[in-house]
Amino acid sequence: MTAAPASGLPEAVLRPVRGHHAFEACVERLATAIRLGVYPLGSVLPPERELAARLEVSRATLREAMAALRQAGLVETTRGRGGGTVVTLRPRTPSARAAARITPERRRDWHDALEFRRVVEPGAAALAASLPPDPAARRQLERALEDVTESGKPAAHRQADSRFHLTIATLSGSPRMVEAVTSVQATLHEMLLAIPVLDANIAHSDRQHAAVVRAILGGRPELARRAMEEHCDDTAALLRGLVG
Repeated sequence: MTAAPASGLPEAVLRPVRGHHAFEACVERLATAIRLGVYPLGSVLPPERELAARLEVSRATLREAMAALRQAGLVETTRGRGGGTVVTLRPRTPSARAAARITPERRRDWHDALEFRRVVEPGAAALAASLPPDPAARRQLERALEDVTESGKPAAHRQADSRFHLTIATLSGSPRMVEAVTSVQATLHEMLLAIPVLDANIAHSDRQHAAVVRAILGGRPELARRAMEEHCDDTAALLRGLVG
């Protein structure tokens, strides 16, 4: 069965490209959406015309961006009847050698991203919890949590984890919040590739995710904020310990 794009997230994450660097921005938007699981492994990207319209770029620019994604190994395209562009993302294996190659400048940027995350994501959780309950939103959040806890392989879990956090940002109702969380999750994804996959950490993270969901669905903003702060703090401690 072919994987499907995450409901509601493509519209939230694939914002129109602005400025003079349309090609670079288009590649960044699409690659981020793929790496964060908005378009999961095995899913088919929307048609060229639809993506170009959503990003507000020319079809020529979109074609150039798609060519770059193919060269990077993120997607494969088949032509003809029944063809399309399929996500084939295969994250590199985490290793100590990868962490050792991180430059001091990159390390400082990563640490800054962790501080930024600690402000933004708890705020997104609190805002989502403060809004009136909505059955569709409840189902979306519950499904996002299920996807994380039921994912098996590390690559699938990482994408499901990102989708979970992006879903909370989306439910906050704030486009700026979605933009901020997308940015910090992209950096977090890069950081997590540099450390081993730890089963104990995943189990702990899953429990914290569940606590955040209970607080949001229970309409308890401050509890949601504290639960997300704890989750961010623990993840930061792990990364600072293993990455430096």
